[in-house]
Amino acid sequence: MFVGSGMEWYLPVIWSLLLAVAIAMYVVLDGFDLGMGILFPFAASEVEKDQMMSSVAPFWDGNETWLVLGGGGLLVAFPLAYSIVMPALYLPVIFMLLALVFRGVAFEFRHVADTSRFLWNIAFAGGSTLAAFFQGVLLGGFVQGIKVENNAFAGGPLDWLTPFALVCGFAVVAGYALIGSVWLVMKTEGAAAIRSRARAKMLLPVVLVFMAIISLWTPLAFPRIAERWFTTPNLFYLAPVPLLTLVLAYAVWRWLEKGHDNLPFFGVIGLFLLGYFGIGVSIFPYLVPPSLTVWETAAAPASQVFMLIGTIFMLPVILGYIAFVYWLFRGKVREGEGYH
Repeated sequence: MFVGSGMEWYLPVIWSLLLAVAIAMYVVLDGFDLGMGILFPFAASEVEKDQMMSSVAPFWDGNETWLVLGGGGLLVAFPLAYSIVMPALYLPVIFMLLALVFRGVAFEFRHVADTSRFLWNIAFAGGSTLAAFFQGVLLGGFVQGIKVENNAFAGGPLDWLTPFALVCGFAVVAGYALIGSVWLVMKTEGAAAIRSRARAKMLLPVVLVFMAIISLWTPLAFPRIAERWFTTPNLFYLAPVPLLTLVLAYAVWRWLEKGHDNLPFFGVIGLFLLGYFGIGVSIFPYLVPPSLTVWETAAAPASQVFMLIGTIFMLPVILGYIAFVYWLFRGKVREGEGYH
């Protein structure tokens, strides 16, 4: 582990927190529009599909800004980690990016296509589902660990392809579908909102089951994670996390039952953040689990400071722009309305 003092010690911690925030923002913000795409084939009509797409039209491309910040931040602040993680997870990264490309092209072309609209519908739904799936696979491949020798990736191209990673992939698809459904509850009116509320009530227990499976699988399969969660005093500090998850899930269910529009969305965001916190607790301070920490993989302090100065100025601009866009396009989308 890195031994140092002053700025050299806490700079990697600052950058790891910035990356964590960027990933969390991406998962929440791009999660609901990927989730909407996952639910796309279940829409009752083309009119409902138009309504679903209009609910995310002002936001979806801006949401992916956080993916760029996460990947770029990893490269500039932790180049050693980037040089190891990317070769280890190269294939799922490429599959995810290709899926996002298909989804983005379909989003732009679908509303102007007439004879080929059904093909763009398939590309949009398929791209959204595969992007979500491979994001989960990336998460699983990262959590289970990467083989490192002499500060370089020493495994094979398919080391990530394990049952655990595949289960994580399906879990993220279910999770994104859930947040997409509560987004539609909040942002649409009429039949689309009614059907989305019913789907959210079906998806909530599915997501809880996946969370329970992964929460049990990780400590059983990876002793380092079991030690983090089940040794004192961590056990007492972390015990509220699963309890809060259950309480919040029950609250989301009740809010859906009582017909609330906004509260289920923010409740599901809370569930995502609790799960994300659990993953962070299981991994930190390792940026290349289970061997290299944030200090061991960090760039030179001068490089970190240089990039941090730019980030400090740009991050409020990005946050302000996002807040403005979400405020400007607040309210519900009715059938027949759109932003195209």
